[in-house]
Amino acid sequence: MKNRSSISDLLVRALDNLSQEDFKRFKDKLSHSDFKGNGNIPQGQLENADRIDTKNLLMKFYGAEAAVDVTIDIFTQLNFRYAVEKLREDGEKVLSQEKEKTVEVEEETRRKDRRRDLGPCAEIHHTKEQGVDNLSPKGSDYQKEYREHIQGEYQKIEDRNARMGEHVNLDQRYTELLIIKEYRQREEKEHEIITRGRKHTELMAHQTSLAKINVLFDPGRNQQITKTVVLQGAAGIGKTMTARKIMLDWAAGKLYQKKFDYVFYINCRKINLVTVEQSMADLVLDNCPNGKGPIKEIFEKPEKLLFLIDGFDELNSGLDMEEDSLWSDPFEKKPVKIILCSLLRKKVLQKSFLLITTRPTALEKLKQNLKFPCYAEIMGFSGEERKEYFHKFFGDEKKATQAFNFVKENEMLFTMCFVPIVCWIICTVMKQQMEKREDLSQTSKTTTSVYLLFLSTLLTDHFADSIQQSKTTLWKLCSLAADGILERKILFEEDDLKKHNLSLPKIHSLFLNTNVFQKDTERESVYSFIHLTFQEFFAALFYVLEEDEETMKKSLSSKKEVNSLLKIYGPSKNNYLMLTVRFLFGLLNKERLNDMEKKLHCKTSSAVKLDLLKWFEAEAKKISSLPYKDYEELHDQLELFHCLYESQEEEFAKSAMDNFQDIRLEHIKLTTMDEISLSFCVKNCCSKQSLYLCNCTLGIGEREEGWIAKLRKWLFPLNPEIKDLRTSTAYSLCQGLKDPNCKLKTISLSSCKLSSAFPEHLSPKTLFTNESLEELDLSANKLGDSGLKHLCEGLKHPHCNLQILLLWQCHLTTACCEDLAAALSTNQSLTELELSGNKLGDSGIKLLCEGLKHARCKLQKLVVWDCQLTDACCGALSSLLSTNQSLRELNLSGNKLSYSGVKLLSEGVKHPNCQLQKLDLSENHIDERTTKELDVLQKIKPGLSIVHYAALSPGAKQSWISLLLSQRSTYTCRVLSWIAEFLWYIFVMHWEIGLVLLLSMATLLINI
Repeated sequence: MKNRSSISDLLVRALDNLSQEDFKRFKDKLSHSDFKGNGNIPQGQLENADRIDTKNLLMKFYGAEAAVDVTIDIFTQLNFRYAVEKLREDGEKVLSQEKEKTVEVEEETRRKDRRRDLGPCAEIHHTKEQGVDNLSPKGSDYQKEYREHIQGEYQKIEDRNARMGEHVNLDQRYTELLIIKEYRQREEKEHEIITRGRKHTELMAHQTSLAKINVLFDPGRNQQITKTVVLQGAAGIGKTMTARKIMLDWAAGKLYQKKFDYVFYINCRKINLVTVEQSMADLVLDNCPNGKGPIKEIFEKPEKLLFLIDGFDELNSGLDMEEDSLWSDPFEKKPVKIILCSLLRKKVLQKSFLLITTRPTALEKLKQNLKFPCYAEIMGFSGEERKEYFHKFFGDEKKATQAFNFVKENEMLFTMCFVPIVCWIICTVMKQQMEKREDLSQTSKTTTSVYLLFLSTLLTDHFADSIQQSKTTLWKLCSLAADGILERKILFEEDDLKKHNLSLPKIHSLFLNTNVFQKDTERESVYSFIHLTFQEFFAALFYVLEEDEETMKKSLSSKKEVNSLLKIYGPSKNNYLMLTVRFLFGLLNKERLNDMEKKLHCKTSSAVKLDLLKWFEAEAKKISSLPYKDYEELHDQLELFHCLYESQEEEFAKSAMDNFQDIRLEHIKLTTMDEISLSFCVKNCCSKQSLYLCNCTLGIGEREEGWIAKLRKWLFPLNPEIKDLRTSTAYSLCQGLKDPNCKLKTISLSSCKLSSAFPEHLSPKTLFTNESLEELDLSANKLGDSGLKHLCEGLKHPHCNLQILLLWQCHLTTACCEDLAAALSTNQSLTELELSGNKLGDSGIKLLCEGLKHARCKLQKLVVWDCQLTDACCGALSSLLSTNQSLRELNLSGNKLSYSGVKLLSEGVKHPNCQLQKLDLSENHIDERTTKELDVLQKIKPGLSIVHYAALSPGAKQSWISLLLSQRSTYTCRVLSWIAEFLWYIFVMHWEIGLVLLLSMATLLINI
């Protein structure tokens, strides 16, 4: 059989995609399967068969084509839904290809027979049949013409410099972006421009491989050909620029040369404007010179075509169409949305390739229209690429170096430059300042301040002699932007401009050089702000500007209430209004308001500030009152912190933060920007609140060890070109925690992947300069002995008021105990110390006992559960108990204590000086003799609570449960962290198993 080899490969791929456990289940089910009465493969032959052996047995026993049907039948019985769908589709492709080949061979045979019958004249007829002109290779000539046309269309871009307006070469300006070739479900649906990027953080934290544009269509791990690629990215991250670069590089012969004969660009903004019916051929011809081309010849090889669909998220209506409304004829005219939907769903030109760019907000809608897409994401600029962009922008080595070094010193600005659109704005502003010989330090920390400086420079340059014209035009532009944001409209026609009394020539006189307001399509009546973030900025400005009588006379727009905007925003955070609200907070800064009035000659409204504070207070109280916060609510809280940071108003922030009883974030990967925003907020916590970060990744995260690291490296092999930069310090957050204004009483950073450098950056001074700090929880972090040493420096200071220190499972050893003992011998405030899960050993505990014996030590509770202790340390503990009069609770559970050790402890407890109220010896070697010793001790010390378990009687079991419940606050975060990590990897390996585990655990929790 001719297709036997193809089917063999198909079956091997299908079996390779099974996990080892599923493969065993498959073989077991196969050995009992009697497919269509053909019997079954003997179990003895399948027992030790690997995947290739199993494939060979299937094909030998059932035949090639039937082997595919048998495999599908077994997959169906085992409920491997994805595997069934994939194998069925691939099988149909293989059979279809073989049938096509058979038809072609038969047709060619008939043609040869006809030519033999017709004689010499048949050759002419044969040439016409093939559509080839031997005298003039039309296809080859047109491809060359088309490439030259595309190069002319895409090689130049308009320079966005505020005062030049010239065109520059795309190759000279374009800087390569970080691209990750994999799909992960986005946890938030927002277009957040001022972010270092959650996926960029995960890229470094999980050592994910990077990809380049030229490998986007390469086969994946399963060796399947990638036909559809979704290239996603946040606002301003460079999606359209990348799309244009792909068009240019292909036309220049640098990209996809052997893969595609033609690449066609489809702009979704233009699709919104098309009202007449079109065909697929019409969309293609829009790319062609003079709108003409050999379209039939182009469509003859759909497998050599790439359609680049740019800006799917900008479609103003959905593509939720029924299958029977789609069309397969590329020449039949239909509504353009049907044509586009037919292309996406592979109803027309099925063998063609697709590359689609979109924001994450439209990802779910797009997924519904695609078959087996491969996902990639633009991450933005790396540090080196930011440097390269600066040099390309300035074109002057000295100025570029000066500007880049200045930005690099400002962590906030350097982070903002991760996003290309913001990088361009910062470069533009800095270039203007350098040309005016102004101090670069006036470029502020936030996105709002940079945008405002950019706008003020622009207006000053163009309206030096006409202040009123500047004010009026700005007001009109802001009202247009505000209406557009509320109506979710980003394209404006001349009627929209007239509605706001905007004169087209005046707009061009103001914005032509800067491209702030540009023609977006070939239709001159359609315009857009150069980028959505500009529209969002102008919309926010509209609510802050105070209207004056002269301006109102020349504008048809009236003032809108900010409360109306906030009411729409409130019920659905992370939506299209998110960045506008951030800009609103950013525009409330006193210095910026004064700057606006001085440079833009505009009055601003003070009422907006009060409205925003009232709104923030209501939101903060609502979130704080929730007993449990789901994922969206946690991110809503984080978004409020971003808003406060954008304002840079400390008095405003203090009033706002008073409404949070505590700050609680769980299972969130915090970017540097998140940390900076959180840092600003915690330093303005003045009411003894608490900060709880449980299982949150701070900064880049720390290197993992053991089976997790091995699995992660196997799943995401590190690109050899990328250096491992993961040295988590949570530096940004530390700056807020160290601030004298920070009055937090509790700081909990359990399971946050902190390293030994964290206590150093936190600074020992924090432990005594913040007199409000009573509890510090750094459990389940790899602080190590060196990290604890820095903490001990703070504990030894006489002004330290810390009462509770939790260091559960912090990778501590005997080596740290000397420093800790010295701290305990001088500290008079610490009452509770948790050291469970650390390898302190007997010698470590002996050192601690020396510190605990000191008269200054006031420790009341010591927990050393699972610290690898034996009877050898019990003499030192007994001596401690007989001298220390402050210790009330000692937890020695989970160690290796036996009768001799317990007997020594009993001697210390019996001493008159011992004031111990609870002794926990659970999970030790408690035998009958030891139990009797403890019973005697209980009679002597009737007020002492002794926890131990010899044999688990019903009563003991109940006590064990009570113990676990009493300590649940200590262990919950760590357990949840383990569960989350485990489930994540299970889902990666096989989603069915992960789902079963998740449902089982949910049922268990409900029953509890």
